[in-house]
Amino acid sequence: MATEHLNMPTKYDPKTVEKDRYKWWLEKKFFEAKPDTDKEPYTIVIPPPNVTGRLHLGHAWDTTLQDMITRMKRMQGYDVLWLPGMDHAGIATQAKVEEKLRAEGKSRYDLGREAFVKEAWKWKEEYADFIRQQWAKLGLGLDYTRERFTLDEGLSAAVQKVFVDLYNKGLIYRGEYIINWDPATKTALSDIEVIYKDVQGAFYHMRYPLADGSGSIEIATTRPETMLGDTAVAVHPNDDRYKHLIGKKVILPIIGREIEIIADDYVDMEFGSGAVKITPAHDPNDFEIGNRHKLTRILVMNEDGTMNENAGKYQGMDRFACRKQIVKDLQAAGILFKIEDHLHSVGHSERSGAVVEPYLSTQWFVKMQPLADEAIQLQKQEGKVQFVPERFEKTYLHWMENIRDWCISRQLWWGHRIPAWYHKETGEVYVHHEPPTDIENWEQDEDVLDTWFSSALWPFSTMGWPEESESFKRYYPTDCLVTGYDIIFFWISRMIFQGVEFTGQRPFKDVLIHGLIRAEDGRKMSKSLGNGVDPMDVIDKYGADSLRYFLATGSAPGQDLRFSMEKIEATWNFANKIWNASRFALMNMAGMGYDEIDMSGEKSVADKWILTRLNETIAIVTKLADKYEFGEVGRALYNFIWDDFCDWYIEMAKLPLYGENEEAKKTTRSVLAYVLDQTMRLLHPFMPFLTEEIWQNLPHNGESITVAQWPQVDQSLSDEKAASEMKLLMEIIRSVRNIRAEVQTPLSKKIKLLVKAKDDETLTVLEKNKSYLERFCNPEELVMALEMQIPDKAMTAVVTGAELILPLEGLINIEEELARLQKEWEKWEKEVKRVQQKLQNEKFVNNAPKKVVDEERAKEKDYLEKRATVEARIKELKG
Repeated sequence: MATEHLNMPTKYDPKTVEKDRYKWWLEKKFFEAKPDTDKEPYTIVIPPPNVTGRLHLGHAWDTTLQDMITRMKRMQGYDVLWLPGMDHAGIATQAKVEEKLRAEGKSRYDLGREAFVKEAWKWKEEYADFIRQQWAKLGLGLDYTRERFTLDEGLSAAVQKVFVDLYNKGLIYRGEYIINWDPATKTALSDIEVIYKDVQGAFYHMRYPLADGSGSIEIATTRPETMLGDTAVAVHPNDDRYKHLIGKKVILPIIGREIEIIADDYVDMEFGSGAVKITPAHDPNDFEIGNRHKLTRILVMNEDGTMNENAGKYQGMDRFACRKQIVKDLQAAGILFKIEDHLHSVGHSERSGAVVEPYLSTQWFVKMQPLADEAIQLQKQEGKVQFVPERFEKTYLHWMENIRDWCISRQLWWGHRIPAWYHKETGEVYVHHEPPTDIENWEQDEDVLDTWFSSALWPFSTMGWPEESESFKRYYPTDCLVTGYDIIFFWISRMIFQGVEFTGQRPFKDVLIHGLIRAEDGRKMSKSLGNGVDPMDVIDKYGADSLRYFLATGSAPGQDLRFSMEKIEATWNFANKIWNASRFALMNMAGMGYDEIDMSGEKSVADKWILTRLNETIAIVTKLADKYEFGEVGRALYNFIWDDFCDWYIEMAKLPLYGENEEAKKTTRSVLAYVLDQTMRLLHPFMPFLTEEIWQNLPHNGESITVAQWPQVDQSLSDEKAASEMKLLMEIIRSVRNIRAEVQTPLSKKIKLLVKAKDDETLTVLEKNKSYLERFCNPEELVMALEMQIPDKAMTAVVTGAELILPLEGLINIEEELARLQKEWEKWEKEVKRVQQKLQNEKFVNNAPKKVVDEERAKEKDYLEKRATVEARIKELKG
């Protein structure tokens, strides 16, 4: 392709650049996996967002990182599959649909199960469309031909197989246990769906009277309303205070029921009075004690958190209203004698925010120990899951090593219905993929499975498992999972143990963990604080590329990210700089075809230097990106593009481009075309829209930058000598500009510049590149020599290999210049001391690599020379 007509407006406008580009990418099928090629596959499955609403900044961050990885891998020649999909999100979606129905004056019970599920599917379709629109706006390279949903037909088959197989292995069972109950959504919760918050509560101290009238026993509780379900009081068998009471009975206040004083090792003699009330239906520890002592279980609450018929006169009251009333009644009866303030950790439902009630219920559970043991064993093998950063492996293993059985049943209608049927007459349980043939005699379990049960299968169920599909064989196990540290327990751990159990392999090779996005002040973003930011609003203002670059470079792996509109704006400025520099370059290569790029001619020092710097940047960017160090990648690219390419090379390229030498012009245009092309490829994963737009205007032989080859280091284009020469020229130009600024002499004003070279080699370099010094220092007279008479009144600067002198008679105060030189001397003195201290350290000299030690010795030599030159100037000025 030739750059015949430059199709780039003078100003960078992200809206124009991003408009219709995504649609074109999709039409051209650049993001579709191509299993029929001989390319090595590379797979990422998207962490499926919940169909409960629009995506937030956390999703934008998570998916940007995945998009960057997959874009880079596609350019590196892999057959990339980035599989999209969404999660049905049982509790959350059902709550949203019920809320919508309530606004219409209806409840799910008015509709019935089948009609309600239809409403939920309608909700799913509506919000799935929103999510796809947002994916498009972010520019995500997803293969939509393979999109999945956790309730689709294929995933449902996988879920049923896993449930039935685990049940047949004895790893799924049904039992009556104390579970976490959410009275607001009326469903069970797994342990990790409970958020613990410190709440200011109270310890209520009571005396339960002994049935024989011989006294009382003191107990304390934080939940007096549950005493109505007490079936014992427990003491430690070795507690001398209570040994004589073991086996006796107390009268349960208010209810009047006689309950026994039992001995159990669980009781802590040092805590409180050393005697505890036992409520087996409302406390997990009491439940275990109750099992050991064969105590009855009395449930005193309904599913909605109100008191039931076992609560006597408190029946129908809300649990917290009951607490207040029972406290008053116990005080009036002289039973409750002390209320003590007590800050304690209280479980809240992650979904509804309601205080969780430990509740006796019959639920389905996964027996976790055997599955956890397999997953732990995997981490001891070569083919383990690699956590990035590594420290999160400890977090994962600690949870796995202390695993509890997983409550998987949920009292909902939206979700995977449990494939279990109960015989209407015998109560026999039938667990199978298909319902019993005499279905009229059976009733299916009303409950559905925990959302995480189906999403735990996501890496392989989305590939067609349990069928031995071609996709499963080619793209599983996946290569990288990108997700936040907040769902290591919820999701990562469950995918690993289910992957090991059902496929015999890790579900992914790497797990890249990122943190949470926080507000600028470090607080968590939330609706209640009103500090949330809609990523789509940011895109509307600054473009997707600016948001993506900020998200990708704003923190290190595993760290939280503070959102900053100021930083987004700075990123837009960076994009604008790239746009303007590219536009200049493209205007100077108008009509140039790809086959005309020719760098075989004589290259300038600037050409050789920028090609060397490009090679260095390609190497470091590729190395860091492979380690997921995108913040460092961003810094390397920013420095190369802004400083080296825009601020230096483009300015220096103007000399030949605006000159008369056609060969030099041709070579510089070729170097410009090559460097800009390679730079856009390196930047493409961060800023896909901007880079595609620029690349399409460049001379190239491809269809899209999305499928262009990733840059490779070309050693034949590196020239360390030229890079060193360029460094000297840049140092001189910078120093002259600094001196001009110090004495308030603008660049437009001509000055006399003397350059005293250290040796012949340096002088040769300076003379060869005199044109650059004339162009960027604007001297009226430029003198370069090994020896020269230095005027008294002059500004000086020391660079590596040379001394600069700017005679400034009448423009400078000698006292001020002496003060400045003194400061410069102190700077070099400090550097000399620092490097000498390092070199005097035998441990450093003996243990550090030779290259590192040699570098420090070279620095010492350089700093000593600079210090000596400044000393000489001070001496001269003092006369």
